[in-house]
Amino acid sequence: MTRDHEEVFGGTLPFGERPALVLIDLMRAYFEPGAELYLGSRACLDAAARTLAAARAADVPVIHTRVAFGPGGVDGGLFFRKVAPLRHLVGDGPLGALMPEVAPLPGELVIVKQYASAFFGTTLASTLTALRADTLLITGVSTSGCVRATAVDAVQHGFVPVVVRQAVGDRDPRPHEANLFDIQAKYGEVWDDTRVIARLAGRE
Repeated sequence: MTRDHEEVFGGTLPFGERPALVLIDLMRAYFEPGAELYLGSRACLDAAARTLAAARAADVPVIHTRVAFGPGGVDGGLFFRKVAPLRHLVGDGPLGALMPEVAPLPGELVIVKQYASAFFGTTLASTLTALRADTLLITGVSTSGCVRATAVDAVQHGFVPVVVRQAVGDRDPRPHEANLFDIQAKYGEVWDDTRVIARLAGRE
């Protein structure tokens, strides 16, 4: 007999006392009509901006990531070879710029990465440890790629991943929903943005 999904994967992780917010790759490449990576919607960007405003108001640490590669994608390895649109993110071209709605403030860390997870080959884990963070609020793109990879690595590094449902996006609703389902089942928590914002404001 196969057990009910909720019986097997119904566990939850607590929202901690020291959250940090990461905004993953909210770059022009995903929001510029005609760009190969264009999502077709700005909804997740708007929700990420609301979450960012709430985090700043609550003095929660904020970390941004963006993708940039060296000449010819030399530091992108097989990932660069596999995903052809990444060629547009070599150097500091316009498609790699962070969107103005979520532009970093002075003092907010911007991590430049080459692979899917915001943890892989970066200082994110050590930065969160130094901040004594226990929970990582995750926003950005894409749900099936960098968001999922970051959530998996977050729990493996000992941080509770809380993915903000409306503040993450993908080009296709099918992998978007499937990956949110898997994250909730196995790796972290998926919260609505209204609930996250209420928690940051001390209303939950």
